[in-house]
Amino acid sequence: MRSTFKVLFYVKKGSEKPNGNLPLMCRITVDGEIKQFSCKMDVPPRLWDVKNSRASGKSVEAQRINLAVDKIRVEVNRRYQELMQTDGYVTAAKLKDAYLGIGVKQETLLKLFEQHNAEFEKKVGHSRAQGTFTRYRTVCNHIREFLPHTYKREDIPLKELNLTFINDFEYFLRMEKKCRTNTVWGYMIALKHIVSIARNDGRLPFNPFAGYINSPESVDRGYLTQTEIQTLMDAPMKNATHELVRDLFVFSVFTGLAYSDVKNLTADRLQTFFDGNLWIITRRKKTNTESNIVIIR
Repeated sequence: MRSTFKVLFYVKKGSEKPNGNLPLMCRITVDGEIKQFSCKMDVPPRLWDVKNSRASGKSVEAQRINLAVDKIRVEVNRRYQELMQTDGYVTAAKLKDAYLGIGVKQETLLKLFEQHNAEFEKKVGHSRAQGTFTRYRTVCNHIREFLPHTYKREDIPLKELNLTFINDFEYFLRMEKKCRTNTVWGYMIALKHIVSIARNDGRLPFNPFAGYINSPESVDRGYLTQTEIQTLMDAPMKNATHELVRDLFVFSVFTGLAYSDVKNLTADRLQTFFDGNLWIITRRKKTNTESNIVIIR
């Protein structure tokens, strides 16, 4: 059953400051339980409208007070929604502590990203690839540069992530880092993975990527004609290194093996079958699927 929840602002009478102003207080009521806290600002009694719990009039001071009241109300409501999603229930004491940050450990994006990268690095060469680790590290560095540039801060709490943050980071990648669409797409997948870690273990009760749309562009990579391949095969090379590079490329063309598969190819992967031909028996690194390729002499 949903809790009854109310937020009320009032001035604390009997606690006048030397200038005659009164402290502004916020009262939280959840299922009849009441907690209050100071809003850390003073209000002239003449401006306070008790009935509407706001400053009256359109003066600059009244607008300043009402803006602060609105911000506190929005933040208290946000904390209430978060507690309902994560814990399933709310008390006035829990809500007050959540708003004030009492007993709440602030998890931040860069801290989580760095922890992930440190753990990922230990697996490189075993169950994880160096290229993937490099991508995560690059995205982390971009975020470390993006936060001071756009938000004037060194890190950001996970619970402050939202769709605006996601779109701002994409804009930063495109405009400041000059990344192309497919590069941005790959980087955002890496960030989405970090966000999913926070969501899966309960540190982030909502999905900041909800509503975000991005997709890769189709790239026409072109191809070599048979004549061009033959020209490459016949072309004299400047030295042995260039010749080796050319030969490996031509080998990939005819076998269909990617560079990483050729790099990992060893003599024990060559076997002679009953047909008398030599075969390459291997597994593709990216897909882990079996690949059998006949070598016709």
